[in-house]
Amino acid sequence: MSQSGMNQDDAPRLGIGIIGCGKVGATIGAAWREAGHAIIGVSASSAASLERAEEMLPGVPVLPPDDVADRAELLLLTVPDDEIESLVSGLAKVSRIHSGQILVHCSGRYGTDVLEAGTSLGALPIALHPSLSFTGTAVDLPRLRQSTIAVTAPAPIRPVGQALVVEMGAEPIDVAEADRPLYHAAITHASNHTITIISEAMEMLAEAGVSDPSRVLTALVDAGVTNTLQNGSRALTGPVSRGDVGTVSAHLTALSEFSLSVSSPAARNSYIALARSTTAKALSLGRITDSQAQEILARLD
Repeated sequence: MSQSGMNQDDAPRLGIGIIGCGKVGATIGAAWREAGHAIIGVSASSAASLERAEEMLPGVPVLPPDDVADRAELLLLTVPDDEIESLVSGLAKVSRIHSGQILVHCSGRYGTDVLEAGTSLGALPIALHPSLSFTGTAVDLPRLRQSTIAVTAPAPIRPVGQALVVEMGAEPIDVAEADRPLYHAAITHASNHTITIISEAMEMLAEAGVSDPSRVLTALVDAGVTNTLQNGSRALTGPVSRGDVGTVSAHLTALSEFSLSVSSPAARNSYIALARSTTAKALSLGRITDSQAQEILARLD
C-alpha cells in the first residue's frame, strides 16, 4: 500500500493504549497521535519511561496496564520480547482483551503466534517491526518516516497493519511468520554488530594515538555502507579481497598487542571471525584464488 493510495481523512480513528513506554512505544505512539489517533493511556513505571511519556505523549494519562488494555481499541505492547506472551496471557485471564481489539507488538523476533492468548478471544493480531534504532526522542519521528516496517499478520488483517504503518509515514514490507527469526537476525547483524565493530575500531584508533577516531571513520564508514547498499558484495575492498596475506599477518600482530593493552581479546576475535567470512566472500567473487584463501585462513588460525 502506498501513502498516496490512502486518504488519512477517511481512515478510522482509534483509541490506542500503550503498555510499556520505552523508546519504541513512545515514538510509535507519537507518530500515530500525529496521524490523528487518540492515545487513551500509557503504562510507565520507571523514571525514564515516565519522563519519556511526558515528553513524547504530553497529556496522556499514565494508567495501570490492565486499565490501558481495557480501554484500548488498539493495544500496543512494547515490552521486552520474553514478556509479550505472558503479558497477553495475563491480560486475557482477567478479561482485559476483547473481541475485535487490535493487538500489536513491535518485536522483531516474533510474529503473531506470541499473541495467541488474545487471538483466541477474538482479538486481531499484528506484528510490526521498524528497521530503526530508536532514541525515544522527537528526532525519531522524521527517521521513522524514512524507515521500513515489517508487517506480519493473518491475511484478512494484514491491510490493517499496512495502513497503520503508512499512517506513521513509513513503508510496510510483508514478512511471513516463519521468516521472522531470519529477518530479525539480518536486522541485528546489520545494526547491532556494526555498532560493535565501529566502537572497537574507535578504541583501536585511540590506542594508536588518534585524538578524534570518529573523524577518521566517518567518511570511510559512510562510503562503505552506501557502496554496499548499492552494489552488495561487489563493494568488497581491503587486504583480504586482494589476497594480501602479509597485511593480514601484521594486523593480527598489532591486534594481539592491543588485546594485551586493553586486557580483552574481543576486537582481535571479531577481526578474525569477520576476516574468515570475508575470505569466503572474496573467494566466491573470484577476487582471490583457492591457494590465497587457504593461506589467509591458515594465518587466521
